[in-house]
Amino acid sequence: MALIPATILTGFLGSGKTTLLKRVLGEAHGQKIAVIENEFGEENIDNEILVSDVTENIIQMSNGCVCCTIREDLRTTLQDLAERRRKGEISFDRVVIETTGLADPGPVAQTFFMDDEVAEQYLLDAVLTLVDAKHAADQFNDRQEARRQVGFADQIFITKADLVSEDALDALTHRLKHMNPRAPIRAVNFGEVPIKSVFDLRGFNLNATLDIDPEFLTGTGHGKKQGDKHSHDHGHDHVHGEHCNHPSHDHAGDHGHHHHHDDDVKSFVFRSSRAFDPAKLEEFLGAVVQIYGPKMLRYKGVLNMKGTARKVIFQGVHQLMGSDLGPEWAIGEQRESKMVFIGIDLPKDILIQGLNQSLI
Repeated sequence: MALIPATILTGFLGSGKTTLLKRVLGEAHGQKIAVIENEFGEENIDNEILVSDVTENIIQMSNGCVCCTIREDLRTTLQDLAERRRKGEISFDRVVIETTGLADPGPVAQTFFMDDEVAEQYLLDAVLTLVDAKHAADQFNDRQEARRQVGFADQIFITKADLVSEDALDALTHRLKHMNPRAPIRAVNFGEVPIKSVFDLRGFNLNATLDIDPEFLTGTGHGKKQGDKHSHDHGHDHVHGEHCNHPSHDHAGDHGHHHHHDDDVKSFVFRSSRAFDPAKLEEFLGAVVQIYGPKMLRYKGVLNMKGTARKVIFQGVHQLMGSDLGPEWAIGEQRESKMVFIGIDLPKDILIQGLNQSLI
């Protein structure tokens, strides 16, 4: 039986998660969706589309979808849903988990990898993070939960973009790219978003592509017009993601002064045209995730390894790390390793030193 795809929908309080969810549930995509919410609050799914209680914590919607609350823990809820689906008591094609505004998506994502029963039934597709354009700067400055939600994202949706200036939106986009250069960013109005940007994103699949925002790799992205050239010497190792001074990081005080705010959720990209020694790299990464795993939100790489003509794909969430062989390097393709790390106060110097020492 095919695995049930699951999507985690996260975002700080008031970012528009429920608005987007209502739009997705109302779309004519022909899919039955099971929505898991932490609780039925004032901002839950519209009462108009709720028709009957199946059990005390599972509600059937008029459009065929189901909605349930987490009673004990997410693991139990997922197993319960899958069991009822097998018995034919309820029917759904995929799951969307709407976290609370203050939730850290890390433990939610880990549930799909750490529990064998869940992993045998579900496939975690992606983490979607909504960011409130009007209040994001203050939220990022004051709340680590908001920064973590961005760091975990496979897709970022900016809401309420019509309430801020174009300059403010550009500044926010820049800040988001420095926290997470691998997640596409899209402004949405009132939850209007194409289904292809929500489902089947394959954010947790081990695939041979690692799309990193070009602006992040050039280290600039401001005042650049189309046609401006950026050059990199790919003959040596280099790292992107250095500290930058941009207005989006500033926090205005009562007297109009600007205090630079340095986000603790940061990212950097390591690239090298030299091959990795598999044993050295495995030993180093294994040690690093044991010590710094709680601070490592997401990491992913396409690696050039000694001893194989194929790409090696790896990724991880906190202490959980996996790898697999990808396709062969194409004839004429530059065999370059590319890795992105997103985390909280990452030990960047230690990572760079260890990665360099793992090269041949």
